[in-house]
Amino acid sequence: MVKLTMIARVTDGLPLAEGLDDGRDQKDADFYKQQAKLLFKNLSKGHYEASRMSIETGPYFFHYIIEGRVCYLTMCDRSYPKKLAFQYLEDLKNEFERVNGSQIETAARPYAFIKFDTFIQKTKKLYLDTRTQRNMAKLNDELYEVHQIMTRNVQEVLGVGEKLDQVSELSSRLTSESRIYADKAKDLNRQPGDWRGRRKHGATGWS
Repeated sequence: MVKLTMIARVTDGLPLAEGLDDGRDQKDADFYKQQAKLLFKNLSKGHYEASRMSIETGPYFFHYIIEGRVCYLTMCDRSYPKKLAFQYLEDLKNEFERVNGSQIETAARPYAFIKFDTFIQKTKKLYLDTRTQRNMAKLNDELYEVHQIMTRNVQEVLGVGEKLDQVSELSSRLTSESRIYADKAKDLNRQPGDWRGRRKHGATGWS
């Protein structure tokens, strides 16, 4: 199943949106969140070979799509079908571009599109059960194939000087960003509209 969803700007690695409830019951969530941010950092330097890639990391896979200025990334269990993971990302990409496309370039602060979590959570539920008729049809859809998408190892992708020991070094710097993100999420939870009725603690302040 989908464990993590993040959206970032490729040019500078700025996080734009993510799944607020991701990793709530995952003890190693922070570690993989930091890994994802290192991947975004590398992408911002032009260190990528393809617009679509799968990356092995522990018991999971990162899958990402780069479209224009934006990288859409998810982390799933190894057993989760690669085809569904990429179709999930395609759904996010299409909606994010439709709703926020004109503002992506001018976004100046992390998580400027935090409200997109509403769509992330709704879409993630659709892909939760791989055995539903809807998802079985997607798996059998020959028009969308993923056989040619490259699979790499996370240590190989991060490269020399960007090894996993840097994850711990990033933690302190990202703590302040985490607090800012959590505060913004709480403020939005108090506002009327799409966020009304969500749990008071809808964000854990991951960073």
